[in-house]
Amino acid sequence: MPNVVTRDYIAAMKTKQPVPLHKRKQKPIADMTPEVTGSMVMREVAAMPGVGQVITVRSAKAHLSALLELVASGTEVTITSDGKPKAKLVKAESAKPRKVFRGMGDYLLKQPIHRGMSAEEAINWTRGER
Repeated sequence: MPNVVTRDYIAAMKTKQPVPLHKRKQKPIADMTPEVTGSMVMREVAAMPGVGQVITVRSAKAHLSALLELVASGTEVTITSDGKPKAKLVKAESAKPRKVFRGMGDYLLKQPIHRGMSAEEAINWTRGER
């Protein structure tokens, strides 16, 4: 295999100096609880004039569970992409129910009855013209 080119990736990693443990920034375990998750989403949600509360698609995907909890509490949130509103999240109970199609029966029953000639009158009328 004379044409194979390899690279020592480990040597490149060894040149970086590791940060000692006592100098590393570590998040406390309390920051990872579900109660704090709601506030993490609130940091991502912004107010936009004329639209209301907005969040980007990327942030919505990253914090979907917490975002759903926020919406369930009654906050309406608009999801934006490229700075333009694309979708609106609202609480499920607050959505208006759709009008149920009941067919044409009710409509037809409300229409006035057309009282024209009976079939017998129509036959006699056409026979009389001949």
